[in-house]
Amino acid sequence: QVQLVESGGGLVQAGDSLRLSCTASGHTFSVYAVGWFRQAPGKERDFVATVSSSGYSTSYADSMKGRFTISRDNTKNTVYLQMSSLKPEDTAVYYCAAGSYSSSYGTYIYWGQGTQVTVSS
Repeated sequence: QVQLVESGGGLVQAGDSLRLSCTASGHTFSVYAVGWFRQAPGKERDFVATVSSSGYSTSYADSMKGRFTISRDNTKNTVYLQMSSLKPEDTAVYYCAAGSYSSSYGTYIYWGQGTQVTVSS
């Protein structure tokens, strides 16, 4: 069993940067890939980025490439999402999830409760 807690969300202005953290409890965290997804009001949950269990492989949604960076520190049971050049359309609840290395939310087993990111123009 893995419990995930997101943190670092907040209200920022367009062009600002923000770093989200996803901290896990449980001894098996390092065997899972961890993905970030986001969901804006009235919209589906969209893939943002994912990192493999080792941290060596990463994948991003096209609209995030070059702006977002995902990384992990297995010694701290934490995955990070560094977001820069934020836009109002990045406003959403951001979720982290542990599971298989994939862009599909159906392959992730454990989910956090989400953290709100609001970008004002």
